[in-house]
Amino acid sequence: MIARLDRTLEGRKGLVVGIANAQSIAYGCARAFRALGAELAVTFLNDKARPHVEPLAEELQAPIFLPCDVQDEAQVDALSAALRERWGRLDFALHAVAFAPKPDLQARLTDSSREGFLTAMDISCHSFIRLARRAEPLMTDGGTLLTLSFAGAERVVRNYDLMGPVKAALECAVRYLAYELGPKGIRVNAISPGTIHTRAASGLKDFDTMFLEEQRKAPLGRLAEIDDVGAMAAFLTTPAARAITGMIIYVDGGYHIMG
Repeated sequence: MIARLDRTLEGRKGLVVGIANAQSIAYGCARAFRALGAELAVTFLNDKARPHVEPLAEELQAPIFLPCDVQDEAQVDALSAALRERWGRLDFALHAVAFAPKPDLQARLTDSSREGFLTAMDISCHSFIRLARRAEPLMTDGGTLLTLSFAGAERVVRNYDLMGPVKAALECAVRYLAYELGPKGIRVNAISPGTIHTRAASGLKDFDTMFLEEQRKAPLGRLAEIDDVGAMAAFLTTPAARAITGMIIYVDGGYHIMG
């Protein structure tokens, strides 16, 4: 059977965590989900972020729009309760959250603080595990969990430093979650884009230099844009991807194959 993608998410319910503004990868993914017919729940980090995210949630016609600081258990519980009350189920969820304190992000891994490392690991990795735990009982007919990684998880990328080990842990978590949740029909995958101009990425030291170097090396002569990542994310939630789980899928113009 060959699955067609047109409107294949009609009637599906999805959660998008991590939209910060219109340049966010999460927003590109949300647009793609919506284009295939999905109904979305959208979160925002805090009151400072809300004005940037709320117009996007309105554009996406999201019936659920709630705060979600992944370190605030009460907020995450409230979000889970809202999903259950409104929909009674969840078909897919995108985790697009990563953070490290700026002094640690811009320092050598060797010089990273214990507090900074633990914060980065908690927000960027363990929060995905916590999301999976809450999504599991809502995915009564199976489902899809997605997160975002980066090539620095697999090999050294100059100036990625602290986030390399953190993303490596996230990729390992994807594999174990895929194994544990597979019997329930829940698929777990990560998308690894190349460097993209987002607010989070701009915090990396010498970001513009990194971007130009990767673009020059990429076989396609270009790196991914948020809509490229969105197209892959949407595909992975459809029946066409029903046999794909535990994967780290690169969407980076081929940059990851270069030495």
